[in-house]
Amino acid sequence: MQPIELGPNQPRQFYLGGEAIAELRGITERDGYRPEDWVGSATPRFGMEEDGLSRLPDGRYLRDALEADPERWLGPAHAEYFESSPALLVKFLDAGQRLPVHVHPDRSFAYRHLGSVHGKTEAWVVLGVRGASPTVYLGWSRDVEAAELSRWVADQDTATMLGQLHELTVGPGDAVLVPAGTPHAIGGGVFVAELQEPTDFSIMLEFKGFDIDQAGGDLGLGRDLAVSSVRRKAFNASELDGLRRHAAARGSSEDYVVQDVMPVAADPYFRAQRVFGRGAPRLEASFAVVLVIAGDGSLEGDGWKVPVKRGSTLVVPWASGEVRVTGEVELLRCLPPLPSDAKTDDPTA
Repeated sequence: MQPIELGPNQPRQFYLGGEAIAELRGITERDGYRPEDWVGSATPRFGMEEDGLSRLPDGRYLRDALEADPERWLGPAHAEYFESSPALLVKFLDAGQRLPVHVHPDRSFAYRHLGSVHGKTEAWVVLGVRGASPTVYLGWSRDVEAAELSRWVADQDTATMLGQLHELTVGPGDAVLVPAGTPHAIGGGVFVAELQEPTDFSIMLEFKGFDIDQAGGDLGLGRDLAVSSVRRKAFNASELDGLRRHAAARGSSEDYVVQDVMPVAADPYFRAQRVFGRGAPRLEASFAVVLVIAGDGSLEGDGWKVPVKRGSTLVVPWASGEVRVTGEVELLRCLPPLPSDAKTDDPTA
């Protein structure tokens, strides 16, 4: 087995975007409503059977290939704990407009009400920005009462909701962790790689002005139960700082050949590394989703060599073995959590 290059996988969405994805991949933007590219996805869109799933070049869904041979694709330790789930979903997301304020349920809520051991903690790795003030919104700046939150949602008081969220200016290389339960939004002009738990659970607190059914956006739970998943406690400055990580400066030492990208708090959910090919790093065997951010080079292993270039996306089976990266290339290597870390937030425990 060796890394497999994947083509674009862009389900139509309710919001505008996708220009930066088209430029990175060297493809034609389709209709303006393809702002997400689901890379190496074994997760369908909520309520759908197949939409959102990635296909391998042989025509199979990646999900089916994982189910047929989980140990070779994912590794014995991973398969023993997660079975055939990659425990990871990776996307490109290019916001052509501000996304609505929304929230994703945590593992406990998802287990109790949605029958899933995964919630939807996610993180953004900023790849590019447009505009004078690229912004994301993350968590309340003060504690919010249940009654006032319900009123904001019922009245669609977007100005108040946005005004009570922390507003963060971001730039390329920044990583921002979004714990499940945290209200958030991405501003227009922000292009990210998004890592998340392998679900499509979204609860919309804002829907006015978007092509979202006012009665929808609650995962079929009903508005009151859905909104109860929201963390109403504020993030203080220290907590907020713990959810952000800035890219380390590129250097010549080995410390800068492979850089950890995520805040430590992301470990129970996913991992990410920025990898520079000039140092010819050797990467341990692991299932991974690889995004080629810049340059060109190759991935090499025992008996195989796969050329890559800016815009390439690949899924790497565990059975590919150790991977060596060569050339003037920069990768974002997206990894599932280690089982030992994932157990720290196990809803079934």
